[in-house]
This record gives sequence, C-alpha cells and structure tokens, in this order.
Amino acid sequence: MLLMLAGLRPALLKHKLVNVLVEACLCSGAKDTTTNPGKPPKLSKKKWRKKFRNKPASNEHLPWEERLADAVTPLWRLSYYDQLQLKQKHQERILLQLSDQLLCGESTQHKALTQCPSPPRSTKLSFPLLPILPSPVRDGYRNKSTFSVNRGVDGNPKTVGFYVGTGKVGNIVCVNGDHLLNMPERHKLVARCYQDFLRLSALEPCLLFHDGGHWREVTVRTNAAGHTMAIIYFHPQRLTPEDIEVHKSSLVEYFTQGPGAICQLDSLYFQESSMTRCSHEESPYQLLHGQPQIHEEILGFKFRISADAFFQVNQGAADSLYRTVREMGLPNGAREGGGGGTLLDVCCGTGAIGITMSPRADRVIGIELIQQAVEDARHNAALNQIQNCEFLPGKAEVVLPGLMEVLGSTTDSGGPLTAVVNPARAGLHYRVIRTLRNHSSIRRLLYISCKPEGEAMRNFRELCCSPDPHRKLTGEAFRPTVAVPVDMFPHTPHCELLLVFER
Repeated sequence: MLLMLAGLRPALLKHKLVNVLVEACLCSGAKDTTTNPGKPPKLSKKKWRKKFRNKPASNEHLPWEERLADAVTPLWRLSYYDQLQLKQKHQERILLQLSDQLLCGESTQHKALTQCPSPPRSTKLSFPLLPILPSPVRDGYRNKSTFSVNRGVDGNPKTVGFYVGTGKVGNIVCVNGDHLLNMPERHKLVARCYQDFLRLSALEPCLLFHDGGHWREVTVRTNAAGHTMAIIYFHPQRLTPEDIEVHKSSLVEYFTQGPGAICQLDSLYFQESSMTRCSHEESPYQLLHGQPQIHEEILGFKFRISADAFFQVNQGAADSLYRTVREMGLPNGAREGGGGGTLLDVCCGTGAIGITMSPRADRVIGIELIQQAVEDARHNAALNQIQNCEFLPGKAEVVLPGLMEVLGSTTDSGGPLTAVVNPARAGLHYRVIRTLRNHSSIRRLLYISCKPEGEAMRNFRELCCSPDPHRKLTGEAFRPTVAVPVDMFPHTPHCELLLVFER
C-alpha cells in the first residue's frame, strides 16, 4: 500500500484536493493563515470555518486508504522540503499576528489584549524566526499510537484502525492504518493482532457506551530500542470480576503464547473504564504481563515511560527541541557544572526539560498537575543521578504563586531565574501568566507551544502588553526575541514552536 500511495503522488499533486486539504488543515483554528499577511483577509475566521465545514468532502471518490491518509497525514503527498516550507510560512503568519497585536497594544493601551482590527502594519517580524528544524526521522516516527475499534469498510464492528468521518454526521468508518507514513511497523503489527483477537473473542466491542460491548481501543508505545508496550481499554459493563479475569487471561495467552506472540510485547496493560478517558488514579492500569515500564533516552539522559506518562511522540525531534531549549534557556556562559541559576519548569511532565538542562543550572524546580508524572519525574532524576531537581505536584495556578513568594528575589542569592513553560493546547491559566509576568527576577521565559495560534496567543499578548493594573499585570513587559519551529510531526501541518521572551 505504501508503494501504491507513493506511486500516486506525482499524479495527485496536480489535483485540487491537495490545496483544499492543506488550506483546510492550516486555517482551522488559525487566524488569517491562508491570505497574504500584508493584505486584509477576504474571509473572517468564522466564515473560513463555516466554508470548510459545509463544503462537501472532495475526496469521497478516492480509495479508503487515501481518504484516511488525507485525514491523519494531510501533507503526505508533498515532498518533505515542501512540507517544511509550508510550516515555516505558517509559523511566520502566526507570529506576524502577534507582532501586529503588540503594535495595536502600543498605540491603544486599554485594548492591548484584544485582536488588532486593522490589516497588519508590516510584513516583517520585529524578531528573528529561525529556519524550522527538520525531524531526523520522517516515516514511522511515532512512539505512541492509539487505534480505535468500530465498523470497518466491510461492516465488521471488530475493526481496528482510525476513523474516517465524524460521529456528528454519523458516517464513521474505521479504516486499517497499515499504509500511514507516520506509523511504525510495530504499532501496525499490534493493531492487526488485536483485531484478530477481537474477532476470536465472544465479547462484542464497545462502540457506544450506552449500547453495551466491552473491547475498546488499544494504545501502543515503543522506544528507540524496539521495546513495545500495549494498553487495552475495556468497558466492564455488568460483567463480574470473575468473568473479567477469564477474558484477561485469554488476552495474555493470545499475546504471549498465541498468534499475538509475534508482537514480542515487553509490557501488556489492561484498564477497565466506563469513561472515554480516565487517569491511573481513577481506574488503575493493570499490568498483565511483562515489565511495568519501558525507557527512552534523550540527549544522553534516560527516562521512564509508564502507561500514561507524557512523552514527546517523536524521539529524534524531541532531541532537537530539548537541545535548542537548553542552548537558549540558560544565560550566556552557563556551562556544565552549573552557574545558570534557578530554572523554573512549569508543566514539566515527566521532567525531560528540567533534567536535560540540570547540568547547566544550579537548581531546577518543576511543577506538574498529574501525580503519576511527578513520580516519574522524580524517578527519572534519581535514575540519572541528578541531585539539583525537585518536582512539585498540583495545579500550576495554585502552586506557582506561593512558590514565587518563597523564592523571593533569586538575584540576591547569586543567580538568575529562568522559566520554561510547556502547556497543553489550552495554554496557561491567567494566574500563572500573571505570576510569571509580575516576578521581576524572571528575565528570560521560554514558551513551547504545539498550537501558537490558539490560546497560547492570548498568553503571548499578556506577557508582552503594556502594564495593566486592571488585570493585575503590573510587571515589566516581556518582548519576543527569537522563535524556532521544530517539526515534531512530519506529514501533518503541525509543529512545535519555541518562542523566547526577554526583558
């Protein structure tokens, strides 16, 4: 199938579908990303969304495999060079919006946090946007994939793959993902074996919670060394614990002694849940076979990967991202052995950023909401014999204000204070931004965003606007000094953006 898709590329590049898909995926959730930054937009964001939402699917005549590739990896038809160019220009348009809105704030202080209604005043950024860092691996780079269960093209409800269509319209079809360029072979193999297991099982799949059924999706995690973890999600419905044990045993037997043994799983987990997603605390992950964790290496440091731990999906690109964060995050002259002052790592996850930067810092303090991630971070620090890292559990908006009061003026203790934030797509809580903005000792702040055109843009404006006592943003304003895109997701329109702020 890969050969078939590759052979189709030259012919389909001329097809209008390419432009439609690229424009649609870039403009959804973005502001004016398809027009010239120097000209007024022809359509508002709302009208763009309405246009593409109401537009009939233009690829219905294509084979199911291509339709799925268009949904999951919309840029698969383009050369990798063209993909990088597209992403570079998209990030430039996003940052031009930021520059424009900051210009509006300078001229009208009471509207500093609102969108600029006029066309962009300049087509040049006031700070450098460096060339996008390419992914070292372009195909099969994902180290985590979740495969759904639903009705396939042939109507079989025990089909494992990815969705084409939407639940709202009611046209969902589950299509096998063997041809997707971003999926590694081990993930595809586990998905195929899980599908075979489901079709042998007497239990029905759980397509809709209120319709009954039990077997749900499977998550596959791998590392660079080839170790594989599989997590099976299961709806217990009204089964007794004894009945569930029987089916867990059959699952273990299939993947250890039966046809599924070909997957060579290092870990097999099982989670019972009546919810779409839940944490380990809400419903524990049950280890049915193998080791409780697998490990990955970033910049020479080892990290434990638990069943629900966050880890960048592209290990090679994560190397590039964290190396760049390390080089730009600490003051000039900071070298191995400390001297870089205190590093504040907000939304630290399992501690990857703080730990990789720890040799150049005097002290690293991480804050993370998920308790299991904090435990992983502490374990990872000990695993790497790191002594200057501490990780605090809790909501950043609750923990950070009190922490900053305790830290006081770090400059008095002989070192600067640098902050790194890596929030989810929803961005940072306004109390977190307010605390960072109002602490005068923070002179450099690094913001990592996978969706800078979304809520992160609000955070950027709040960091850089003129002081606003009404919103309790009284500290000296930051200014963006450099931006670096990192391609974490080849064949998709997404990438990570590292934006450095200073004052």
